[in-house]
Amino acid sequence: MKHRKIVFVCTGNTCRSPMAEAALRHELKKRKIRWYRVVSAGFSAQAGAPMTAFAAQALDEAKIAYKKDFASRPLTEKEVKEAHAVVCMTESQRRSLSKYPNVTSFYALCGKEIPDPYGQDIDVYRATLRAIRECLPRVIQICCPPVEENGENQSKGE
Repeated sequence: MKHRKIVFVCTGNTCRSPMAEAALRHELKKRKIRWYRVVSAGFSAQAGAPMTAFAAQALDEAKIAYKKDFASRPLTEKEVKEAHAVVCMTESQRRSLSKYPNVTSFYALCGKEIPDPYGQDIDVYRATLRAIRECLPRVIQICCPPVEENGENQSKGE
């Protein structure tokens, strides 16, 4: 079965979306949920930029593995169309992609936005990662339901 792609989107793809990508991968592995591929991208990403040092530090402190060679990349229309789900950090980002039915946001899912920590201190990055992780159970429930080998959702009614 082909993996379903979940795409986290923020502005520059160096802080929030890479942290969300790593955190969701961590949770899916811990819950033994398969068949999902998690990536991230940015609306204004400079291709090839590394994850910020504080984002990496926050993930390290939380003992969440991430790609050490992470490189930011811009979001493409093709990727949005091919994704199972696209999760934006803010509602305004979601609105900019509202013509696509597979796009949602942390606000739509959890009632809170994930503010940009860029340029702030490590405590803000830790708080950002905490906010992302608090929302992951709902993200998983809506965007990553368990999938059987035949590709069908295991949840009733789906």
